[in-house]
Amino acid sequence: MSRRFHVIPGDVPDHVAARRMGMTMEAFIVALPNLLSRGFPKADPDTGNFDLDAIDAWRRLRHPHLYGGRGEFAARDASTVVEDRLAALRGKS
Repeated sequence: MSRRFHVIPGDVPDHVAARRMGMTMEAFIVALPNLLSRGFPKADPDTGNFDLDAIDAWRRLRHPHLYGGRGEFAARDASTVVEDRLAALRGKS
């Protein structure tokens, strides 16, 4: 008996990319030109497949404050918080 390994694909056909976006294939085809104009990752020119990691990264870029990117609500580096608080205390003394 040979062992079987579960392979998680990185590049997937358009119907899987559509599903990742929560769309039907028909809706994905209609929306694709607009998505591409907004920076959605293009399909590989040789295979025609879409990179799921690139799609996920593009989706996170739309809401950086939710994913630790540069956004209004992103977490701050603890060392800068301490420095700011110490400076504020020194100014009040």
